[in-house]
Amino acid sequence: MHLHFIESGPALLVEQDRRVLVVADLHMGIESGLERHGVHITSRSAARTARVVACIEETEPDLLLLLGDVKHNVPVTSRQEYRELPGILEVFRDRVPLAVAPGNHDGGIGRFLEPGELLPPGGAVIDGVGYLHGHTRPDPGLFGRLVVLGHHHPVVSLVDAVGCAARARPAYLYSGLEGGCEAETPPGSRTRLLFVPAFNEFAGGIDVGRLPESGLGPLSRCIDKKTAEVFLADGTYVGSPATLYPADGR
Repeated sequence: MHLHFIESGPALLVEQDRRVLVVADLHMGIESGLERHGVHITSRSAARTARVVACIEETEPDLLLLLGDVKHNVPVTSRQEYRELPGILEVFRDRVPLAVAPGNHDGGIGRFLEPGELLPPGGAVIDGVGYLHGHTRPDPGLFGRLVVLGHHHPVVSLVDAVGCAARARPAYLYSGLEGGCEAETPPGSRTRLLFVPAFNEFAGGIDVGRLPESGLGPLSRCIDKKTAEVFLADGTYVGSPATLYPADGR
């Protein structure tokens, strides 16, 4: 198995039997959600779609896997989403087969999808790799392998020797399972978690040092902070949560 970090996304290419391009947390329609809170931004869905297309053209995948929160507004679907999503998804499927792992923002997403494109909410195994959005308990069949998750929007803030932090940057967090979570793994195998950053530029994020305590999803509580590893969007290794945030309460 080969993992390729696509900085221009951020997105992930998983290369095994097939080449699977993973895009998490698009949050299409976020502008209408912001508008309800008094923040008025022209829709950037077209530009966001173009970025996904650029990732497709760069990686030439066999499958585009949207790893949840394709849409933004809950519990309803906004007029912006009704207007934009059909065309956006058609742009994607015109170039590559499409699959969607439903997220907590994706109520009603099935009306925009074709038969076979919607994966189970507990996740799915594709070419030996588990995929799920991350807000629900995973299907037991996902344990004992690499599990790729969205939902958590991981970011990292790099702090220098005098305590100055750079702007939070999208990050990947790779970890084994901690403590009691290991009981879910079949004997003779090992479960590894890979939390991938949000594609949407307005989605915000949770610092990797706070993910285990965030309570955002069942598997965030299974992160082994002592052995976890943090990577930037381009794949640069930057350390572990333990070394990035040593005994500072973060």
